[in-house]
Amino acid sequence: MSVTSVGTEAGSSRWRVGLGRLAAGTALLTAVAMLPWLSGNDPALTVLRARSADQDPTPGQLAAVREQLGLDEGPFVHLAHWLGGLPRGDAGTSWVSGEAVLPQVTGAFAVSFTLMLGALVVTIAVAALVSARTLYLGSRRRLHRGSGAIGVAVLAALPKFLLASLLATVCGVWLGWFPSSGWAGPASMVLPALALGVPSGAMIGGLLDQALPAAFNEPWARTWYAYGFAPGRVARHALRRALAGVLPQLLPTVVALVGGAVAVEKIFNIPGLGRLALDAAIAQDLPPLQTATLALVLLGVVSGLLIRALRRALLGPALRDGALPALHAPAPSRGRFTRWVAVACALALLALVTGGLLRDPLHVDTAARLLPPS
Repeated sequence: MSVTSVGTEAGSSRWRVGLGRLAAGTALLTAVAMLPWLSGNDPALTVLRARSADQDPTPGQLAAVREQLGLDEGPFVHLAHWLGGLPRGDAGTSWVSGEAVLPQVTGAFAVSFTLMLGALVVTIAVAALVSARTLYLGSRRRLHRGSGAIGVAVLAALPKFLLASLLATVCGVWLGWFPSSGWAGPASMVLPALALGVPSGAMIGGLLDQALPAAFNEPWARTWYAYGFAPGRVARHALRRALAGVLPQLLPTVVALVGGAVAVEKIFNIPGLGRLALDAAIAQDLPPLQTATLALVLLGVVSGLLIRALRRALLGPALRDGALPALHAPAPSRGRFTRWVAVACALALLALVTGGLLRDPLHVDTAARLLPPS
């Protein structure tokens, strides 16, 4: 096969991937546009209650809201009008507040983007701490797999909302080190950035920690050991080799730091994009929800391009020529204790799920409140 045919196939493959992503983004925006009509609730009633929760809507008021918002025209007409206004910088007006949507979304995106940068710094720092020991020992051929991966896995699986609640309570309320609510300066970013960055950093660091032994076990590394290269140089190139395989995992991490930070933004009362999208979804306020979704899609596209460019810069011609095989870490030795721990955890999880399924969620013992204190 000639070089020209390989280049042609690569170009057509890139076009197919690009068209597939464009189709996926269009389908996502279309699905968002249809949410008020697919939810089973009357959008006019939801919007009217979001405007004023105290009043009891009348049929005349609901009809006026439907006429004002043009709900009888259907979702596709609304989507076409919204898409047609985007080139002019017009993302519509909020169905609830009547204000322009674009300033709201850009302001919320600026807050979330700033928080994402802070959380990304925490993510990189935690990932560096997690993989530092493996990098140091591997460069000196003293690498032995330990039990630290269990703690890293637990930290990576820690829910962000739980960590955010703990940080807000302990460091914000009890100790008063940092603000526990609001967005009023760099100090307000510390606790939410930690809540978002620590689990993400543990996950990225765990992946890097698993990839480094495979990089140190490759033939080039063994040759460099034999020729007496400096440990720092071996470590630097092994890190470069392992990072190339971990970088694609940064894309969902970056998008999750913005769009998936809804719970953290709610806990710390941060006016970010995730909170704006959630409030718009609850109120069925379609224009802000569509614009926030589009902002997240564009963020994912730009982040993907930057990560791909960084990966190409790390590997250079080897990535283009397909000369680098995938990293395969040496198989760890698993003892009987590890198997028994896994079996015990599986049985405990099965018992919890079974007990929850057998329990009646609607049963309430009304006489329990009348019992004397024990």
